[in-house]
Amino acid sequence: MKDKLIESIEMNCPVCGGIHMVEKRLRETQSLFKGEVVDYEEVYFLCDKADDEENEFVPAKVMDFNLLKVRDAYRTIKGLLTSNEIAEIRLYYGLTQSEFAALLGWGEVTVTRYESKTIQDETYDSLMRMVRENSMLALEYLDKHKDRFTDKRYSEIRLSVKKRLDLSSHMYLKMQEIKSLYTKFEEESDYNGFKILDVDKLTTVIGYFANEVNHLYKVKMMKLLWYTDAIYYRRHGQSMTGLVYEHMTYGALPIGFNEILSVPTIHVVEEMMYEDIGYKIVPTSKVDKNVFSRDELSVLELVVDKFKEYRSKQIVDYMHEEKAYLETQDHELIPFTLASELNELS
Repeated sequence: MKDKLIESIEMNCPVCGGIHMVEKRLRETQSLFKGEVVDYEEVYFLCDKADDEENEFVPAKVMDFNLLKVRDAYRTIKGLLTSNEIAEIRLYYGLTQSEFAALLGWGEVTVTRYESKTIQDETYDSLMRMVRENSMLALEYLDKHKDRFTDKRYSEIRLSVKKRLDLSSHMYLKMQEIKSLYTKFEEESDYNGFKILDVDKLTTVIGYFANEVNHLYKVKMMKLLWYTDAIYYRRHGQSMTGLVYEHMTYGALPIGFNEILSVPTIHVVEEMMYEDIGYKIVPTSKVDKNVFSRDELSVLELVVDKFKEYRSKQIVDYMHEEKAYLETQDHELIPFTLASELNELS
């Protein structure tokens, strides 16, 4: 099981009674919740002064945090929104917990409970998802429950929702562009890693890299995606995202590489780099890692650990030595079977 040090903190240790540095650690573990065995990451503290084996402890606040992790792991198994995902939906519209509940016509503390301890049922979960995906529906619910807001706050929220409506309309068109480019690959094959394009998964993967890798630019992002899909294919016989890659000058490049930079988890900033323009990728929000399976997260972490410090040219040069690149020609689609041999990766 993975067990790693987060930080060392000086505190009054409840194990030995002394004031000293204790280790705050994170480990993978399991718990039984509502009849389901769930995997989650647990935070605990370790005292190295105690003589016996009872040298671990969990403060009350950390225990609450761990319990929330258990609940979120259970939510993921059941296909429900996690507490962070619920918070992201209301923050998408700039709402407090009570305002989000009011917009939906719920009790004032309902959303507060969902973000802290209570697990929502499927009906409530479905409504929150629909409001996030459909800003027009959010606007309709706001107007329906207008009397639960002050006039000033109602006008502010309505303006915010309308801006999101304009943005979501633009984003919808971009997502349709991506899907249209993949109409030739609507069946599983060696070129899509035996997986149909999963735009939602692609969106979260891109957001993950944007959060985990500093100074991330377009060229490097495309290589991170290829290595993610190639490694996952090598391990599981299927790619993670369903992207199709071409052999291009700067290595493997997914079809629709410009369009996929329009996903909502990132923002692209143009920067002058010497006499050229660089496209820097920055995250628009945190990505909840609970949306990934353990196998998916393992691959993503491996890719980040390997290439985090690489500059774009370094990762391009590295990819140029891969069998998948050496045995294909310019503009040729790269079959995933050639990912069976990767340089120093697994």
